[in-house]
Formats: sequence, C-alpha cells, structure tokens
Amino acid sequence: MLLSDEEKWKVAIDCDSSYDGQFFYGVKTTGIFCRPSCKSKSPKRDHMVFFDTAEQAQAAGFRPCKRCRPDLLKFEPKRETIEGIKKVIGKFYTDPKQLKEEIEGLGVSKNSMIRLFQDQLGMTPVQYINKLRIEKAKELLLNSQDTVLYIALQCGFGSLSTFYRLFRRLVGMSPTQYVRFFLKRKDKK
Repeated sequence: MLLSDEEKWKVAIDCDSSYDGQFFYGVKTTGIFCRPSCKSKSPKRDHMVFFDTAEQAQAAGFRPCKRCRPDLLKFEPKRETIEGIKKVIGKFYTDPKQLKEEIEGLGVSKNSMIRLFQDQLGMTPVQYINKLRIEKAKELLLNSQDTVLYIALQCGFGSLSTFYRLFRRLVGMSPTQYVRFFLKRKDKK
C-alpha cells in the first residue's frame, strides 16, 4: 500500500515503528533524515521531505540521524546499550569500585539499566554480575591452588560470607563441596 505524503507525515509524528524501512523522512532545516519511528522532536510538515530508501536520502544530501540510525539495516538501541553495559561489566566485574565508576560513565540511569536487563536478559544487573563472579570462582577453584578467601576477593566479593551465600545459592553447594565433587568425578575417569 502506497502512502501519501500526508499519511507518511502522520506516521512520523506518531513515531510508528511498523513503517520503518518502508520510507524515510528528511528534515530540510537540519539536513538530517530519520526512520518513521524516530523519537526526536517532530519537525513541521513543511520542513519534511520523504524518501523510499536511505540511499535516496543520502544522495539528496541528508545525513543519518544519530538517534534512530536510519543508515543501519537493523537498529536495536536496547540491544546495543545492553551489549555495551555487558562489555563494561565483563571487564570490571572483579573490581566493584572501578565497575561502579565505569557504569556511571555510560550515562544510563540505574532504573533504566535494571529495566533493560530484566527485558533483555531476564535478570537484574546485580544478578548478572554475581553470575559472572561465581563462574570465575568455579574456574579458579578447580584450576588454582589459591585459598577460598583469596578467590572470593579476586572475583570481586567484599566478604567471604557473601561469597559462600551466593555460591551455595547459585551452584547448590559450598565451594569446598564443589571442588570435592569435581575431584571425585575426575578420579572416576
């Protein structure tokens, strides 16, 4: 179904994502083009021009919006944001102080981050961090001669009791039982 320019304008004003990829609009006053779902401030109707493809918009001299990224085939801002947060967490999860600073530097509010993690991963950021820490601890327990206390601290836990409590909750046994369990399995092979 072909849309008239007036219908396209209405779609753009409503930020209707179901029309993304069907057309693009350029804003003459800014020289920027967007997807119909762009959440930027709605331009005046007489400042808008419509294109069937992103290439047409670029050929007409418009540059892609940095907010809705119409130049990308697939734009998933939530997924990109969560991947960025996961990358920071993956790098700094063993250093709680540095992790806090790095996450604050991303410019994502605590509530938004919690919502994103719940929506995209089905867990909170804290649960995700604890999962990484426990996975690292399991690896160190089996492959190092370090004490349980040293491993707990190395994985970013502030206390041995917190480490034991979380380890037992996530693994179903204490760190010592975990090591014994794997040593028995190894001996049987």
